[in-house]
Amino acid sequence: MTATRPADFSRPGTAVLARMPQHDATELTRGGNQALIVLDEQVYQLRITRAGKLILTK
Repeated sequence: MTATRPADFSRPGTAVLARMPQHDATELTRGGNQALIVLDEQVYQLRITRAGKLILTK
């Protein structure tokens, strides 16, 4: 089964997941399908495909 929503993910180690930041990809893209992410002055593109997959490219 492919998880499409956070609620669909299995919860291995709930304590570990509770400590990790979570970000909704549709919020990052403001409802679109692309967003730019900057890390150490490098710009990456996050894209949501029509199939609902995430692609991160430099």
